[in-house]
Amino acid sequence: MTKPPWHNIHPDFKLNNHHYSVEDLLEVGYSLIKEGASYEVPMGDFLLDWLSEKPSLEVYTSGSTGKPKKIELKKVHMMSSAGATGTYFDLRPKNKALLCLPGTTIAGKMMLVRSMMLGLHLDYIEPSSSPLNANSNEYDFAAMVPLQAQNSLAHLEKIKTLIIGGAQVDNMLRTKLSELSVNAFETYGMTETITHIAVRSINKENTLETTFEVLPNISIFQDERNCLVIEAPKISDTKIVTNDIVELIDKKHFKWLGRYDTIINSGGIKLVPEQIEHKLSHIIPTRFFVAGLPDDALGERLVLVVEDSKCDHDKLLQEIKTLKSLSKFEVPKEIFCVKSFVETETKKIQRIKTLKLQVDRLGDSN
Repeated sequence: MTKPPWHNIHPDFKLNNHHYSVEDLLEVGYSLIKEGASYEVPMGDFLLDWLSEKPSLEVYTSGSTGKPKKIELKKVHMMSSAGATGTYFDLRPKNKALLCLPGTTIAGKMMLVRSMMLGLHLDYIEPSSSPLNANSNEYDFAAMVPLQAQNSLAHLEKIKTLIIGGAQVDNMLRTKLSELSVNAFETYGMTETITHIAVRSINKENTLETTFEVLPNISIFQDERNCLVIEAPKISDTKIVTNDIVELIDKKHFKWLGRYDTIINSGGIKLVPEQIEHKLSHIIPTRFFVAGLPDDALGERLVLVVEDSKCDHDKLLQEIKTLKSLSKFEVPKEIFCVKSFVETETKKIQRIKTLKLQVDRLGDSN
């Protein structure tokens, strides 16, 4: 009986400095489930799923824009995605890679798949917001969310190529990254596209570059809403219709403008939160987001939520009003300063839940 292609583990693959055959990896999976730390159990589950005869496996979306949903991914598509990443970033057998993302997420699972298929030497550590603090090793390749990259700036010289996904990389972080030797890239993708299908470089020459370049064998279009449509037969049997508003530059490049499902209609003016946030990121050093709240006069009013319980509302509002890039409609009608945001497991901000908590608190105090 012919073994399935996903059982072809690259002979150079190592996991935490150990070579493993398929049979060995099955034992590792069982061991992680039975005896591993809590963050290792999902890795064990994934290894057993991956090494089974089943041609597909079930994963969940992140839940940052709504309730997490279960989807099915073909293993051959995941292998194709790993190959495209390897080609684009010129990953070679025996390159050292770091997994510091949860094994429950598609990003964490795909670091394992890339390593097994490409022959990388993968270290995995417990996911945290500061993954490099206690790690003195050097790596050729790693993936992080923006919060991890922000908290690791002092240690990123340990990494040759860093991909950052899961949320936007704001202007301040982009500037800081461009001053370092790390070859950093912001990625665009989602669970349905098996992580990234497009990237944009962050370096001194193009600190403010806003154009994403798609990976090999990816075609892009727009629908009637100007939202991105992705055709990638090697990673999906169907076209993927997104809610991401984009500007198409050409067949291989696009600018991401914002989410169709977060547009705020305030007094008949359509406001795109992500575009406003891009402008505000020049003056707000902490995490923040803008959103709409119901308003009798406007339909929706624009509010700003800042992750800093001690922020000065009046001072911040005056600073915002001095921004020439903002129109008068893009100035928040209200500012909320909160201690911390509600997050997903991968540190994505859950905007709706965070805003609801703040509104509920204000309602309780009145």
